[in-house]
Amino acid sequence: MTVSVAVLGTGIIGAPVARNLSAAGFSVRAWNRTAAKAEALSGDGVQAVASPAEAVEGAAVVITVLTDGAAVLEAIRAAAPAAGTIWVQLSTVGEAVDELAAYADEQGLVFVDAPVQGTRQPAEQGQLTVMAAGAAEARDTVQPLFDAIGKRTLWVGEDGRSGAASRLKLVLNTWVLALTHGVGEALALAEGLGVDPRHFVDVVTGSPMDNGYFQGKSAAILKNDYTTAFSVDNAEKDARLVLEAAARAGIRMDVIEAGRARFARASQAGHGDEDMAAGYFASFE
Repeated sequence: MTVSVAVLGTGIIGAPVARNLSAAGFSVRAWNRTAAKAEALSGDGVQAVASPAEAVEGAAVVITVLTDGAAVLEAIRAAAPAAGTIWVQLSTVGEAVDELAAYADEQGLVFVDAPVQGTRQPAEQGQLTVMAAGAAEARDTVQPLFDAIGKRTLWVGEDGRSGAASRLKLVLNTWVLALTHGVGEALALAEGLGVDPRHFVDVVTGSPMDNGYFQGKSAAILKNDYTTAFSVDNAEKDARLVLEAAARAGIRMDVIEAGRARFARASQAGHGDEDMAAGYFASFE
């Protein structure tokens, strides 16, 4: 039997998730607050619906792909899936995972905490990395879905309520944010000192400091092409989630605090909807 899947949220990650699930043979209904974004998927075999409740009706699996924990909770409450439904949350929600898991318990939902690593291009190519924690009885159902949207699934716990996957995502985001600001500040300093920024990129290329992320973000800045893979505003939100979790754990995060402020400045300068590489502009008055 074809598994029926509801996707709540069809933004930069949610839209390709829905598209790839449909291409893999799943029956997919999608809802988005901005209806046109869900309707744009109709040509890919995805049925756009008008409400979260309509999306989850009869669905075996509900997937939430939204901005933050508050948006996820609002959508799942409006959807009100039937008890026993598997709820897979792919969003970056930080410590809000505890509130989501508690709601799942209240409603009798099988909760799988499964944030993903990757931005627009990996999502479109079905090459996300899925970090998952959830009950063993749900794995046989959700693993084929993860195989359709990602290149790899790392199971980090047998109980989605542990928050293990969401907290791992915060650790990974700490590294991504540090890389982003490192590239941006180095190129900004090159400009300020009158150094050819291409010489900097040439020295790094092929060295132990090189990686695909460096190449992608440096190229974006040099080309002045900030097509959004993951926006400045979302990166600032993720930095706040890291800082909130770190504060609870008694860990100082000086680099992330400074980085959050950089993203905020870039957003105030009009770059909030651009790719996070546009944090580069925070270096200039």
